[in-house]
Amino acid sequence: MTTTLILMRHAKAVDRLEAEDDFQRGLTARGREDSATAAEVLAGRGIRVDLALVSPAWRTRQTYDQMLPQIGEPQMDDPMALYHASTEMLERATRQVLGTARTILLVGHNPGIGGFAHKLAQVSGQTARMPLGYPTATASIFVLDDDDLARPRLDFVINPKA
Repeated sequence: MTTTLILMRHAKAVDRLEAEDDFQRGLTARGREDSATAAEVLAGRGIRVDLALVSPAWRTRQTYDQMLPQIGEPQMDDPMALYHASTEMLERATRQVLGTARTILLVGHNPGIGGFAHKLAQVSGQTARMPLGYPTATASIFVLDDDDLARPRLDFVINPKA
């Protein structure tokens, strides 16, 4: 089975001083716009998400919510383990769901999500296509033949800062 894996960093959030705590930081107006734009790009390429793994933090959930009108009606899971998860934890969470859906969206936080995307890009020999720092609302779309993270192909990158 071929799987499309979308690794997305949450969109631009309010400053830490504007929220009760880090977990409750919501999106800025630009963040809502960038999320919707990323979803439009995915929809324009005919991508519909079957399964979404989303950190439960407000900014990641709001990023996902902004995308919903364009990406379909995926099954969604938001385990607390994804909140500020490391690259390794995100990879492990992805491995657990490979083979259960054709298109998987993972919405998370830096440095973990950017690290995971850069790791897959390096394996595919495509690091030059990756944005430095993995800015907010960046999404990398990988194709995994036979549900294999060891042989990813970087299809395209959505970078609102480009």
